[in-house]
Amino acid sequence: MKPLNIVLAVAGGALVGAAVGLLFAPDKGENTRKEIAKFLRSKGIILKKKQLDELAEELEEEIAES
Repeated sequence: MKPLNIVLAVAGGALVGAAVGLLFAPDKGENTRKEIAKFLRSKGIILKKKQLDELAEELEEEIAES
């Protein structure tokens, strides 16, 4: 594997892990989604509410399949 692929895999895994942790946190879903959006904005990723909802649904599906 190329070093760049390894770095991208680790970064992607960390992002998904953080998102999963936030989704299962004991806070309200609305607050959690706001925190996820805030985190993504700090990284330069801006999502609209609909896009964030779709991301959350995709993550839930991935978790359910695991």
